[in-house]
Amino acid sequence: MQVARRMFSERFNWEDSPTLFGKLLAEKRASGKPIMDLTESNPTRVGFHFEADAILSALSRPESLRYDSDPRGTPCARQAVTEYYKPLGQRIDPDAVLLTAGTSEAYGFLFKLLSNPGDEILVPAPGYPLLSYLARFEGLYCHSYPLRYADDSGWSIDVEVLSALITPQSRAIIIVNPNNPTGSYIKTDELAQIDSLCRRHNMALIVDEVFSDFEAVSVPGREKTVVTKTNALTFVLNGISKTLGLPQMKLAWIIVGGDPHLANLAIDRLEALLDFYLSVSTPVQHGLKRLLAGRFAIQQQINARIIENSRFLKNQTDQTRNCRMLIREGGWYGIMEIRDGVLDDARALLMLEKEDTLIHPGFFYDFSRDGMVVLSLLPEPANFSQGVGRLLNRFAMSKG
Repeated sequence: MQVARRMFSERFNWEDSPTLFGKLLAEKRASGKPIMDLTESNPTRVGFHFEADAILSALSRPESLRYDSDPRGTPCARQAVTEYYKPLGQRIDPDAVLLTAGTSEAYGFLFKLLSNPGDEILVPAPGYPLLSYLARFEGLYCHSYPLRYADDSGWSIDVEVLSALITPQSRAIIIVNPNNPTGSYIKTDELAQIDSLCRRHNMALIVDEVFSDFEAVSVPGREKTVVTKTNALTFVLNGISKTLGLPQMKLAWIIVGGDPHLANLAIDRLEALLDFYLSVSTPVQHGLKRLLAGRFAIQQQINARIIENSRFLKNQTDQTRNCRMLIREGGWYGIMEIRDGVLDDARALLMLEKEDTLIHPGFFYDFSRDGMVVLSLLPEPANFSQGVGRLLNRFAMSKG
């Protein structure tokens, strides 16, 4: 162990010994035991119909046989991204668009652009744990600012605490819009306050909008996209992993906006950085216009599935005395609160051990208290209802 620690970067110094949960899951899978997975968020594995001929035809273009590298991405692909935003009333210069092989890579580029090792990034909590790992790989520290929940209005950003967390080492604030897993969109007043904070402290704003097309309800004052709506240096991320349900195609984009002078400087530096990688596949770039044009077919299926499973979950929890589904405005996840005093890790372990069912415990997403369960709303309805039934049978108390 000591030799390994001297040999490899400290970026990998996290607890990697198998947990009891991990061991049990590996044993069950090795035995061939069917597992009901209520965490499944891969749209290609939950029974959706993809227009295979149209997708493959979009990728099989003669231009794909020629390699003309462009650090920002091919002009046709960047133009396709600008067309995506026109129905939202946004007019974007294609030169402000830069392509990457996924939003994880985009985060890595932006962290390199904005910070030095030892600097800090502010991320939401609850939030997706991937962000802290991506920051760590760049030698950065993550500090979590809280989202607060109210029974009548849902989730909101605690801007006062966010402001108090800013230090001279803070380089960027990350917003996920809508948030993963809460599904809450940023509101106009929150955006104005955070934009002001970033300008005041010479920080950048990074807004991840990969779930923005999957709106559950219309909420007054919500911002479906922040493109063109900020004054601080801003980077908006999105991509086809969620927008088209095609995570295997590996294409995302960064839209640089806000302060024009800083935006131009950032674009120049990002172009130089991207030139060292040139990671985006040529075929998917040439096919992007046609792929995005066909997005509504898969989005309708995904939204219909989410609505059906969400309604089922709410209906079932409404019939209990100690369970409820929290308000969601969008995204792919439902949050269930169970008031029974059981710890998150114990609940997840018990569901796997006794019910052969996978759930995400709240601590996985940095919830501040136990009793939270995060469920993907993508599984096929028959599987989802069966899995939720197992969860409620074990932990719910009937109103009767």
